[in-house]
Amino acid sequence: MFGLGPKELIIVIGVIVLLFGSKTIPQLGENLAEAIRSLRGAFKEPKDRSQ
Repeated sequence: MFGLGPKELIIVIGVIVLLFGSKTIPQLGENLAEAIRSLRGAFKEPKDRSQ
């Protein structure tokens, strides 16, 4: 994944925890998942209307 090994991933995750705090990370994940769902829905709508 992007040429990152396990050590680099642990460092990146650690930096993210330090920047955002452990309490806000689940909230960020939920917001990201909701955004992805809405984008997928937006791309599927035109196909449904044309059929």
